[in-house]
Amino acid sequence: MESFDTLLNELLLQEQDLQFAAFTNNTAYEVGTRIIEKALQEGKSIVVDIRRGAERLYYARMNGTGDGNDQWVAWKNNTALHFKHSSYYMHVYLKSIGSSIEAQSLDADEYKAEGGAFPLIVKGEGIVGTITVSGLPGDQDHATIVEALREYLAEQR
Repeated sequence: MESFDTLLNELLLQEQDLQFAAFTNNTAYEVGTRIIEKALQEGKSIVVDIRRGAERLYYARMNGTGDGNDQWVAWKNNTALHFKHSSYYMHVYLKSIGSSIEAQSLDADEYKAEGGAFPLIVKGEGIVGTITVSGLPGDQDHATIVEALREYLAEQR
């Protein structure tokens, strides 16, 4: 249980630390492009989807990905927006309590607790959307977003 607690606390800290002062369409482009460029450098193939509310601000699908990745984007987005935490946090949390999406009275055809959707948080507004990556194992999808956000936000300070 200790390892779950440590990881859950780390994931909550990420959500507290990786917040934007403002988030525009240009910000979505800059963040999304940074994620894609990082994947290209590392030889990884992913889909990146950034939304503010229901509006898609950025989308890129690399070679080697397809409609299945888009479905995962939707499932992970639904999970992050419903629980107001990253989908990876929910993956770890549900695992830590021996539970599942179905046990939370949610339709497993609409929600998946797997890493890759990160809440788009604007200071003073709260969660306004999601930044989602699909194509790698869930923990790596999550880490891809977190690394890009850390770099981007550090440059903005």
